[in-house]
Amino acid sequence: MTAPPGRRERKKAATRQKIADTALRLFLDRGYDAVGIRDVAAEADVAVTTVFSHFASKEALVFEQDEDFEQRLTRAVTDRAPHDPLIPALRREIHALVRHCTAEGAAPIWRMIDESSALRGYEESMRLRHAESLAEAIAADPGPARTETACRTIARFVIDAFSLAREAADPPAAVDEVFRMIEAAWESTRR
Repeated sequence: MTAPPGRRERKKAATRQKIADTALRLFLDRGYDAVGIRDVAAEADVAVTTVFSHFASKEALVFEQDEDFEQRLTRAVTDRAPHDPLIPALRREIHALVRHCTAEGAAPIWRMIDESSALRGYEESMRLRHAESLAEAIAADPGPARTETACRTIARFVIDAFSLAREAADPPAAVDEVFRMIEAAWESTRR
């Protein structure tokens, strides 16, 4: 059992969330390109250095749950029960992530991302990083051995399933459709 976070950790998390919420509000109100880090810091009543101690870049403010999403994907592999098949575990996690990212109020954020080349580029690099982390978790899985290429390919397919479903008219149906193909691809890689 893990100990609950201490006061310092709670304060840091609250400051981080306040900065992210403030940034997102400003970006949506004024436009992503019209808002600078200094604007975010002033509005959140923190120093610019505090913003950068929590976020590596302006783009990271928009994708503040990036690290959590990456961990959730790898934990879907590493924390599942011994006899729980891999692909259904990943499908469940992608369904949950898609529900989160298509919830009410998410459309303006995705429109902002789609309209910004900087945010699209950041999202693409983030997706590639998530795919590599997921591929490592899949490769380390004690199930039937697969090649590195197979693990990396399936990981990319899983990450792409999220993007395709997020953009679909019926996101849950899109996840299921893509995962039927992923399941077939995964089965074809058995040695």
